[in-house]
Amino acid sequence: MALRATQGTSRLVTALRRVARPFSTDAVVESDYKRGEIGKVSGIPEEHLSRKVIIYSPARTATQQGSGKLGKWKINFVSTLKWENPLMGWTSTGDPYANVGDSALAFDSEEAAKSFAERHGWDYKVKKPKTPLLKAKSYSDNFKWKGLPQPEN
Repeated sequence: MALRATQGTSRLVTALRRVARPFSTDAVVESDYKRGEIGKVSGIPEEHLSRKVIIYSPARTATQQGSGKLGKWKINFVSTLKWENPLMGWTSTGDPYANVGDSALAFDSEEAAKSFAERHGWDYKVKKPKTPLLKAKSYSDNFKWKGLPQPEN
């Protein structure tokens, strides 16, 4: 009896996997939105509708050399409402969007991030990613002959 329930459940899961696809920004159907239209009907207070945001592609961390973050784009809010807490010395803020961009607003492309900011009525600035120039080198280059030593003057 338990075997039948498991087989039925597995069939349902495989059927759902065929139909469903992982969430992506291109999965949302775009229609003709005017600038700031989404923000006005979402219940966001008026003072947060004219926010300034920075759209950027995060760099790889120094300890991780994989390609996990490459090609991803994020939105961060420009926040000026910060002060030092006199009790603990921590930085405090009155901005409700201070930490939203780091964890929640990630996009697959620069265009998707721009359209999201435009739909919410935010002014944005795009920071282009800096790609480092990597020289092809190997470990054996440390030991190859570089010529006779040059005399110091």
